[in-house]
Amino acid sequence: MKPGGSSGRLHALRFESQRFRLLTIVVGCFLISLTFLLSSRPDATVFSTLSPRESLEDARMPAMKMLHRSSSGGLTRDFHVDILPQQGERHAHMQQSVDQTAEKTEWVKDTVIIQEVAGERSEEAEEAAERVAADSGDEAAPAVEEKNQQQLPVKLQDAGEPARTPEQTVTSHSVDRRPLCDFSDFRTDICDFSGDVRMAANTSEFVVVVDPAAAAVSHKVRPYPRKGDATCMGRVTEITVRATGDAAVAPRCTRAHDVPAVAFSIGGYTGNIFHDFSDVIVPLYNTVQRYRGGVQLVMANVASWWLVKYDKLLRELSRHAPIDLAKAGAAGDVHCFPSAVVSLRAHRELIIERERSLDGLATPDFTRFLRRALSLPRDAPTRLGDGTGRRPRLLVISRGRTRLLLNLDAVVRAAEEVGFEVVVNESDVGNSIEQVGKLINSCDALLGVHGAGLTNMMFLPPGATMVQVVPWGGLQWIARMDYGEPAAAMGLNYIQYEIAVAESSLKDKYPAGDEIFTNPTGLHKRGFAFMKQTLMDGQDITIDVTRFRPVLQQALDNLATK
Repeated sequence: MKPGGSSGRLHALRFESQRFRLLTIVVGCFLISLTFLLSSRPDATVFSTLSPRESLEDARMPAMKMLHRSSSGGLTRDFHVDILPQQGERHAHMQQSVDQTAEKTEWVKDTVIIQEVAGERSEEAEEAAERVAADSGDEAAPAVEEKNQQQLPVKLQDAGEPARTPEQTVTSHSVDRRPLCDFSDFRTDICDFSGDVRMAANTSEFVVVVDPAAAAVSHKVRPYPRKGDATCMGRVTEITVRATGDAAVAPRCTRAHDVPAVAFSIGGYTGNIFHDFSDVIVPLYNTVQRYRGGVQLVMANVASWWLVKYDKLLRELSRHAPIDLAKAGAAGDVHCFPSAVVSLRAHRELIIERERSLDGLATPDFTRFLRRALSLPRDAPTRLGDGTGRRPRLLVISRGRTRLLLNLDAVVRAAEEVGFEVVVNESDVGNSIEQVGKLINSCDALLGVHGAGLTNMMFLPPGATMVQVVPWGGLQWIARMDYGEPAAAMGLNYIQYEIAVAESSLKDKYPAGDEIFTNPTGLHKRGFAFMKQTLMDGQDITIDVTRFRPVLQQALDNLATK
């Protein structure tokens, strides 16, 4: 053996040994890194066998759990991500495949980041996530309260709703799970809260004291159901509703009440009987009936004549004298309550929808309330052929300023010829509501041109008939919305008589080919102010009695014995 060959083999062995040691170090580093990764993320897997949909569901569930496992100290900034897709998608969209769009993939990545700090999933979180996944409506899914955890009144973000900031979330002492205020209704914003509630009248402010660790929240509300009408809402006092965790800075009570407060405005368009009822009294009944009189009414923009006019109804709704917010503010009063509602629960014009009412109330419940409060005796109309020999009574509302019925006498004679006893009355804002109610309740049918006076139909006994004369100008829709649909909801028979051009005084003001006759609905684009001035207040009516007689006959036939 040559010395040179032995040396070459030793050199090769040393080289192979060095490569082996290097490989051992690399493998060791890899194993150490893998062990560290798994120890820091016990829920991680090296190779996923889940489908994209399953991966999305698995990522979403722990994120839901984090929402409910927060401490009583309030939500952290991570919750700004929420558990919903950012583009206003509804809950059902969370089940869509992760590979549909790059944007949704990005949301999944955000959710997985939350998962990293969420820890192990609890049974409560799984149940909550299932409820969220099943909820495709506008209601927020209820939060799941873990043992010994403070209640977090968190509302999940609805489609189209802007992301909430940490300041918009508050922890409450009470078991009330709702957000402080609800801005989703098209007619009104409403706040409903309970706990240590203090009303600082001098600043028109309701303050609820919550857990010291909770984030502060503040809202401003105009408590009148004409949301979006700048003219109307400009006449309504703005009320601040806020939560604070610092009881020391909250206003100190000067008077404590043991009943809830309901705060609202009687500004806006009140003074018109239609708005008195549609904007205040009907929604007020829907809001406070649940308290059976044990409620404190707090009123903004008070007019003393309004309180006098509706005193009987207000006394029936509350056993306590109303608080005038302005007067209480001038006195420096701070009233404290166990709970409060700011604004009223309003549905459609003069209507309470049973499916939307918190207490399952409906419009007939309200009309029964009216008859009871005003001691109106009749809950059924006179029937033809009932053996009494009495003629059914028709009340004709005579307007004094606009939309005048120019041939009222001829209409009265036609109604008498058909078989009615006719009473003519001009509704006036100064009339006693009790006297008006008793007069209307004594009648079996009511006839009038479109206008606020038709609101008096609510005093008619159920089964009576209401006839609305609609002026020219494509106003059928507003006539039906304001009075036709409410009449049906009250259990009345409703007849809508739409006048012809020949019956309108507009024919004397405009040429025959004018747009007001050829395309009146096109004029509606000019706005309600134009409609009111031109089509409502700008015309009077001369009814074609021959054309109108069948309407009177139908009103009478509705009263036939059934």
